[in-house]
Amino acid sequence: MDAELVEDPAPTPAPAGDYTDSGVPTFDYVRDQIENRTATAAGATELAGESAPGRSVEQQFADREKAGREKLEEIRRAMREKNG
Repeated sequence: MDAELVEDPAPTPAPAGDYTDSGVPTFDYVRDQIENRTATAAGATELAGESAPGRSVEQQFADREKAGREKLEEIRRAMREKNG
């Protein structure tokens, strides 16, 4: 059986950034990517109003609007009573 020895090709350079010399992403890089995607998903959910914090902000706004209307009506009643 005849065989020919072939030398290993030159190693390909690892991508720049958070990779090891062999081209494998580091644990920190992978963790950062997961955290970024999680934060993006949570933010999108909150902006869509589908989460409790999103509803809470909407409810707070509605409560403030209602309180403002009630206070304005109270002031108008007081003005009517004063003027007669």
